[in-house]
Amino acid sequence: MFKSKKDLVYVILAGIFITNAVTAELIGGKLIQIGPFVMSIGILPWPIVFITTDLINEYFGKKGVKKLSYITACLIAYSFVILALAIRIPAASGISPVNDEQFTAVLGQSMWIIVGSIIAFLVSQLIDVTLFSFFKSKTGNKMIWLRATGSTVISQLFDSFIVLGIAFWLPGKINTETFFSSALTGYTFKLATAVALTPLIYLGHHFIKKYISEEAKN
Repeated sequence: MFKSKKDLVYVILAGIFITNAVTAELIGGKLIQIGPFVMSIGILPWPIVFITTDLINEYFGKKGVKKLSYITACLIAYSFVILALAIRIPAASGISPVNDEQFTAVLGQSMWIIVGSIIAFLVSQLIDVTLFSFFKSKTGNKMIWLRATGSTVISQLFDSFIVLGIAFWLPGKINTETFFSSALTGYTFKLATAVALTPLIYLGHHFIKKYISEEAKN
């Protein structure tokens, strides 16, 4: 099925990327509070998306990430369509452990959240891949931390403000003050996490390079 080990690596990274991206969007409607700060629970899987995005970009380039981002956006939209259909089908009265109200309350995200999630995802991914490629063209195979962190610094700033702005601020679910504080809190968390996970990017880079190079020797 796979012509090379590199093909297998792409499929594995793509699977991890898609799973975490879709999960992040599906749970994004829940807001959590850490001290005085409010942010979306959807930020939890994003550190894994950061790592896989950078590794895919490192070994498969701009086109590899762009194609995967478009596919993932379509899958996110597909997931919301399936959820919409599931919400419309009534639960078995007295049998289903989850009734319609509970199901809708948890998974019935508004159209604003769906639109905001998809737009924010695509914009941030396209910015990330462009900046990553730019830094790589300047540094070659050196300074992986610079292109990984540098691209995340800018792309996630857009992501944090776009998704909260469209999903919660525009429809009036949160006020302007909460919008800015929540977006900045989420952005700070993502940025700090991206920096903290930099060693994992180097580790992933090491194992992938070793795995692929073994095939070249045979």
